[in-house]
Amino acid sequence: MGWIVGVDVGGTFTDFHAVDRDMGRVRTFKRPSTPDDPSRAILAGLREMAGLHDVAPADILRLAHGTTVATNALIQRKGGPVAVVTTEGFGDLLEIGRQVRPHMYDFRRRYPPPLAPAERRFELPERVDARGEAVRAPDPERIAAVAEAVRASGADACAICFLFSHLNGAHERAMAAALGDMRLSLSSEVRPEFREFERFSTTVVNAYLQSVMDRYLGRLEDGLAELAPGAALSINQSSGGLMSLPRARAFPIRTALSGPAAGVVGAVHAASLAGRSELITLDMGGTSADTALIRGGRADLVHEREVAGFPIRLPQVDVATVGAGGGSVAWFDRDGLLKAGPLSAGAEPGPACYGRGGREPTVTDANLLLGRIAPRGLLDGEMTLDEDLARAAFEPVAARLGLSVERTAQGVLDIVVANMVRAIRTVSTERGHDPRGCTLVAFGGAGPLHARKVAAGVGVTEILVPHAPGIICAQGLLVADRREDFTSGERVPVAEGGLERLAGTVARLEAEAEAWFAAEGPGERSAELSLDMRHVGQNFELGVPMPDGLADLRGRFLEAHERAYGFRNPDDAVEVINVRLVARLRPERAPDPVLPEGSAPPPRGRRPVWFDGDAPVGTAIYRRDMLPAGSEIAGPAAIEQFDTTILVHPGDRARTDRHGNLIIRIRHEHP
Repeated sequence: MGWIVGVDVGGTFTDFHAVDRDMGRVRTFKRPSTPDDPSRAILAGLREMAGLHDVAPADILRLAHGTTVATNALIQRKGGPVAVVTTEGFGDLLEIGRQVRPHMYDFRRRYPPPLAPAERRFELPERVDARGEAVRAPDPERIAAVAEAVRASGADACAICFLFSHLNGAHERAMAAALGDMRLSLSSEVRPEFREFERFSTTVVNAYLQSVMDRYLGRLEDGLAELAPGAALSINQSSGGLMSLPRARAFPIRTALSGPAAGVVGAVHAASLAGRSELITLDMGGTSADTALIRGGRADLVHEREVAGFPIRLPQVDVATVGAGGGSVAWFDRDGLLKAGPLSAGAEPGPACYGRGGREPTVTDANLLLGRIAPRGLLDGEMTLDEDLARAAFEPVAARLGLSVERTAQGVLDIVVANMVRAIRTVSTERGHDPRGCTLVAFGGAGPLHARKVAAGVGVTEILVPHAPGIICAQGLLVADRREDFTSGERVPVAEGGLERLAGTVARLEAEAEAWFAAEGPGERSAELSLDMRHVGQNFELGVPMPDGLADLRGRFLEAHERAYGFRNPDDAVEVINVRLVARLRPERAPDPVLPEGSAPPPRGRRPVWFDGDAPVGTAIYRRDMLPAGSEIAGPAAIEQFDTTILVHPGDRARTDRHGNLIIRIRHEHP
């Protein structure tokens, strides 16, 4: 017997999904997060699962972990003190940045100050030119002097960022050797691509997070060594793939969107079992809602985004996030308009109905007041909810609006839904993709409660709710591949002589990937090659997949350019900016569960639920774990399970497939 466990740490709950690799048994579990030290909730949850669900820690073979430690440390500015060594004359680059104003008319907006203050930024006389050739080698005595200054600065980690080091990292490696066993981030290793400001920023953020992540992973590793000594630990990346513990310690920036990426992977896997590949994912948790567009069963990746105001250039699942979660607080702005989020009550004190001292009205309180959540509470009644406290929190808001408490609660939910619809449009219609042919995959603890109205808002007529939607991020960790991204940043013209250079670069990346495969161990291997290409003179490039090697580069690029911009110009010169190779290793997976066939049992009861009208509707209540494959349920209905509640609106119909997915067909008329 051996268990494979996925653990995702969220702002409110820490989720566990365990699968018996041999027998296919599945166990799910949730417990409150411990924001001060997330490892405490993980270790405590594993102990609790042993008592409640016979998942003995000694039998855990593999544990995959999605973490928000790095993200929270960056947002809260709680990383370690970091020093920077850069090329002479470039010490202020992090402060200068790009001359871009995201909010052009907001003259009061301030960029976050650099993570390395001026007194911890050091310059070294050295130079590599734009062809990667060393123009000025650094003097060993100056290297030693700078290294001594860095150590004396009190920094926990050092970022080494030299000009054009993505073409030739020899000078960065010489500086690193002088710093010895200090925590180091080299820009030629963190992100070997051109655009020095973004490369430097990413490297400095990585160094800023190294000490925080190192201490956290050390505590978790020590706890697991005692509790589950046979468990191999891996960490999820923002790209949706797993990496080893040493890689996570060296490159913590790769975990910036660890949790949301795992949710997308889990949702894609669940939908694939139902034969769906054109998807919109909606992950609504306690603090925020994340949405992504899936085409052909693959999530789009972006290679640059801002996190807490800092540009990060790394492959990341293209997720749009909005402050809309179960803990989102309802409030009035200075114009007297009712808002919901992004401020959240979080895990502590949480929504008012939790009874932990929260006094502000939240989305969870609204759902409780409207009968959408069972009065007996969350987690099968283990977490009781107090409706009186929820009502007391909403009464001042209702009084100010001159509405009933219930109508006010409906209004708060409508605002949250509108925020999520807007997020979906940013990844679909605003990029030229029609969402109406997609299936909305709703998950997270709160996603299935609001999926129907979100779907109607974007014109989607089918909703899929996975078997365990509240812990789909943890489930996604179990089906994620181990992944490593290899990049070579160099400008190569798509002309005579260019292909030979590219072939050499590809061969080098393939050799690096082979070395990585050998170090990772057994599993199903795959590698994908792509090129970032543009017309000479353009400021932005397009990613062009290369499934058949380097044949017809120009034609492939022109096709991609026409899809993206609606036109092509075959006479303009084309160049390659980056060569990318993604290596994936698929470990052994546990079998997917299959439900027995049958008919839906009678409802376990009824309660009044407010949907969209002026009065509650008598609603049938079902228990999801009692629904066999083939069950059909007509709305209005509320289907309850350990980790969420699913609403089937009046006129809609739900059906359970053989893998436990609940597929809801929406009636065509507007709700």
